[in-house]
Formats: sequence, structure tokens, C-alpha cells
Amino acid sequence: MGIVAMRHWLILPLPWLVAAGAFAHDVEEEHATGEALGWGAEWWVLALLALSLMLYVVGARRLWPRMSHSRPRFARQAACFACGWLVLALALASPIDGGGSLAFSAHMVQHELLMIVAAPLMVLGRPLGVWVWALPSSMRTGVGSVTHARAISLFWDAITRPVNAWILHFAALWMWHVPGFFQAALRNNGIHALQHASFLFSALLFWWAVLGKQVGSGARGHAMISLFSTMMHTGALGALFTFSESVWYPAYGDSAWHAFGLSALEDQQLGGLIMWIPGGLAYVAAGLALMAGWLAERRPTMLMGADR
Repeated sequence: MGIVAMRHWLILPLPWLVAAGAFAHDVEEEHATGEALGWGAEWWVLALLALSLMLYVVGARRLWPRMSHSRPRFARQAACFACGWLVLALALASPIDGGGSLAFSAHMVQHELLMIVAAPLMVLGRPLGVWVWALPSSMRTGVGSVTHARAISLFWDAITRPVNAWILHFAALWMWHVPGFFQAALRNNGIHALQHASFLFSALLFWWAVLGKQVGSGARGHAMISLFSTMMHTGALGALFTFSESVWYPAYGDSAWHAFGLSALEDQQLGGLIMWIPGGLAYVAAGLALMAGWLAERRPTMLMGADR
């Protein structure tokens, strides 16, 4: 079964990895004690990370002999997956993860790593087809039958339409930064898991609509509009954090001061700047990369026209 045939399942397993990652540190306990910083995660988070890497290596070894004419493209996809996997591991199993229970700025770094670094790299890496090739052939056939089911196809087409994917990503970002929801995630492990899963899932949908459907000028136009508008609304949210004179999330208390020497307001302003500046630049960089790729595709046609 080919990789393209399994496109509907590209992103579905990944949010559960992040959902499990929310339990890499216990927000209910560590927010109170401040004992959050450190490397590592719960055993099942490390097991999922290890399993995803192992399946990719096995699947890639089986696929490589079949790709005599597309090995350069597959190598690029493998590099994207490797980089995305490393970023996921950094976000979920490093002090960044535990720091998110102590400081809003650390939480923002983690979320940006998941949404604007790991998510697009995973979309570009297209790992699920490789993972499936690590399975026995009988299981691969079963997965292929499921992905061709009408209900799955209709659901996938609906949630990956550019406008729908943009709305879902927008809603996840703004909803979870409402003080009541955000502070609930700081106090409850289950809500914290749901927050992380929805951030990554919506980001994967968004980046699939931007990077995974580049066919025709209409798709390209949607991609640029999605990137520009997302840069604007995330920048606006970051600016609200940066220039606000009141603390949005008092549930953090003085933990940022004890951990990093930042007052609650300074911590919030730093988190806002992280969302606003580096986050905005990531969308600009993605737009420029897409434009460069499109110009490279058109260059032979333009040169042929100039020679006439």
C-alpha cells in the first residue's frame, strides 16, 4: 500500500503522544511544590517516542529498496521526520515541559515548539505511511481498507479544508488562552492533556492545509492567506500579553520568581513576546519558503517563454 493512500491517517496518532506528554510532569503536584525542572518524562511518554522512532526506522528500511526513483524526496521527508521527532522529544521530555507548570513563558516556548516547529516538520515528514510499512503485510492491507472508507474520507476532507483547518487552529489558540481554561489546565492533569492534544492536533491540521495540499494556484493562495492571517491573530494575542498591565493567570503565583527570577507580570510579558516575535517570524519564513518553491517550479516555464 502506498504512502499517498494513507494520507487520511497522517496526523491522527500524533495528538495522543502529546496528550500522554501532558502527564510527563504532574501539574497538580509540581505546580504546588516547584519541583518540576529536570530531564525525562513518564515511562509511557518515552515508550511512545521510542516506538515511533523504531517503527519509522523499520518502515524506512522496507521502503528504501522500492524507491529507486524517489529516494532524494524520501530522504528529505526522513530528515523532516527526524527533526520533528527531536523537537517533540525536546518539548515533552526536557526541562521545558516541567518549566511550563512554573512559568507562562516556559509554557509558551513548549507550545510554540509543538505548533510551529514539530507540527510542520511532521507534516513534511509524512511518517504514517512509513510507520505502516513496519507492520506485517496483512495489517497494512487492513489499514488501507480503513483509509479508503467513505466516512473517513469525508471527515478528512472536511477538517483539512483550508478555512476549516484555520478556524479550528484559531479556536484552539484563543479558547485555551482564556484565563479560566488556561488556569484549569494548570491545576488538572486531564485538562492539561486535552490542551496539549488540541494545540498539536489543530496545528497539524493547519499545516497540512498549508503544506500538504499544494496543487494549483488556488491552494497556494489559500496557504499564503492562512499563514498571513495566523501570523496576525497570534501576534495580536502575543501583544495583548506583552502590553497588559494585569496578570492573566494568577494561578502561577510566585513560581516564576522562584524558578527564574521573573515577576508574574514580567513572565507574562516575556511569554507574549515569544508568541509575537519568534512565532510571527516562523509564519513569515514558511511563507517565503513556499514562495521560493513556487518560483523554482515556474522558472523552467518562464525561461522557455523568454526564449521564444
